[in-house]
Amino acid sequence: MTPLDYEFLRKLLKERSGLDLSADKQYLVESRLVPLARRTGLPGIPELVARLRGGADRLTSEVVEAMTTNETFFFRDKIPFDHLKEAVLPALVQARASRRALRIWCAASSTGQEPYSIAMCVKEFAGLTGWRVEIVATDLSQEVLEKSKAGIYSQFEVQRGLPIQMLVEYFKQTGELWQLNADIRGMVQHYQLNLLQDFSHLGTFDVIFCRNVLIYFDHDTKTGIFDRLARMLEPDGVLALGAAESVVGITDAFKPYPERRGLYRPNAARAVRAGAAPAALKLVAAAAR
Repeated sequence: MTPLDYEFLRKLLKERSGLDLSADKQYLVESRLVPLARRTGLPGIPELVARLRGGADRLTSEVVEAMTTNETFFFRDKIPFDHLKEAVLPALVQARASRRALRIWCAASSTGQEPYSIAMCVKEFAGLTGWRVEIVATDLSQEVLEKSKAGIYSQFEVQRGLPIQMLVEYFKQTGELWQLNADIRGMVQHYQLNLLQDFSHLGTFDVIFCRNVLIYFDHDTKTGIFDRLARMLEPDGVLALGAAESVVGITDAFKPYPERRGLYRPNAARAVRAGAAPAALKLVAAAAR
């Protein structure tokens, strides 16, 4: 791969997925794209790049999918799900008592382990019995969304983070594979979505999980996504980020959730500067107490 080929791929991936590859990641590109080139009948990356320069849209999508990291497992990092059960859901049950409905968005949902972990938390939370809870799962890759919809996982996948009692309760074994029960799968709606594009059509949410994806974006891209996420979150809602992610030094649209690492709330002071409606400001102020 020539330096020009690598720069072309870097620019393409940045524009299409937000993935910001540093100058020393050529080995990563080669390890993921050489197999793709050979599967498509091309001898190597130079020929792949030549095809991409010619405007091969389907091949471009395959390149983006090959380079997008889809590492995930059930109840990854555990702490955010403990926060969800111990603090977030109890507070929202009280705040939403009149409407008895919640909306939760899992962005960059990959093969489904995260949104289904959320669904199992909701299922086991007694305070939500009889409520309407909508869980929306989105990802850039249609391939991983199809796997998520099926809810079928290997023995290795269900052993990563999933408590044995939940495996027994919510999965059915077929040979060496395990499939989530239909009631849990039915709690999650799947949509293909690029976080670089407008996502306001999804509506507003009470909780947004956007974990372990922003680390791949540059500063300006992160700032733009955070600002748009803030507009998608209810004034008293909660944003959950990954363990290596933070809003510090990137945006003032959010502030840390007290004593709950990795959780953030809309920033009331930012809302004042932006001219938020008085009713919304009251909700934000109440949530901050």
